[in-house]
Amino acid sequence: MIRVEHLSKQFGAIDVLKDINAEIAVGEVISIIGPSGTGKSTFLRCLNLLDRPTGGRIFIDGQDILSPSADVPALRRRMGMVFQSFNLFAHLTVLENLTIGPVRLMGKSVNDAQTAAMDLLKLVGLAEKGDAFPHELSGGQKQRVAIARCLSIEPEIMLFDEPTSALDPTMVSEVLAVIRRLAREGMTMAIVTHEMEFARDVSTRVFYMDQGIIYEEGPPEKIFEAPQQELTREFINKIRSLEYKITSRDYDLYALFGKIERFCEKHALPLETAQTIELMAEELLSLLMTVPGTPDIHLVVAYSEKSKSLDVRTDSAGPPGNPLENPDAPDNLGRILIETYARDIGYSRQDHRNRLTMRLKSAESSRHE
Repeated sequence: MIRVEHLSKQFGAIDVLKDINAEIAVGEVISIIGPSGTGKSTFLRCLNLLDRPTGGRIFIDGQDILSPSADVPALRRRMGMVFQSFNLFAHLTVLENLTIGPVRLMGKSVNDAQTAAMDLLKLVGLAEKGDAFPHELSGGQKQRVAIARCLSIEPEIMLFDEPTSALDPTMVSEVLAVIRRLAREGMTMAIVTHEMEFARDVSTRVFYMDQGIIYEEGPPEKIFEAPQQELTREFINKIRSLEYKITSRDYDLYALFGKIERFCEKHALPLETAQTIELMAEELLSLLMTVPGTPDIHLVVAYSEKSKSLDVRTDSAGPPGNPLENPDAPDNLGRILIETYARDIGYSRQDHRNRLTMRLKSAESSRHE
């Protein structure tokens, strides 16, 4: 139903969308996830031309909607869009919000529009609110009315731009339940969402967007259980990271310690954990400093909110070889200490650099040893 080719969008000098290529078939439910500021909402707005793309092509059922001859209003009527804010007409009742589009845009009679509107209000569980005004509704009820209003113009495609982000947690489930029902009934949908469990449950495919592109896509089980790209894995596992670059042998070790302690404090990690990371970082850097030449070391501390695991990574220049097996190290004490606190240690050679990844043992297991 939808085909997107090399779509790009710039705002001034900023490339929000760089090279989007995607296809969405009839009846598919596509969840679009990713960090803030990566172009997810802009992608949706380009699909119905609320934002005019800078480059590329968009086809709906084979018709190029960016063609000068395209009937844009007619194409927009084929797509309903639900925004973060509800955008209901405050001076109209719920029923009037649902009938204004069919009467004015589609030429329906008032009676026919009202009959269809009541059916839609029953669909979203709000038949008793037809005579209410928007200010008399809860946030979740307003969003359900907004969905019903979009459905009133009989769209073939529904676009949802973070439909639950403005709601209290108690109201999120009622809106998601309506979207699930639409999915069961075969509505083609693209949904920008931060509700990961919902995306996993309702989607036929998931787009992970980052850096202005669809960075990875696939069925939910692949994206959520076995993502192929590192940025996808970090997002899915809600990984928070501290990065520190060292380009001098006279680096400030105590400034690094301060950053580690603030990072651990921010994520409610105990002081004992911070001290373990500091000890490992100091020993790792000491080993890496035995490599001749100017240091070029990238140190990363990564904490996964999902698995509650902590990794310490180093990415360093130098000849191939595991730094923990460096024959030029003055002694084995550093290696022994690192192995004491690390549960898993992995080495790889990537892009002519040595990468070490260490997963810390839990505080309990470290104390036991």
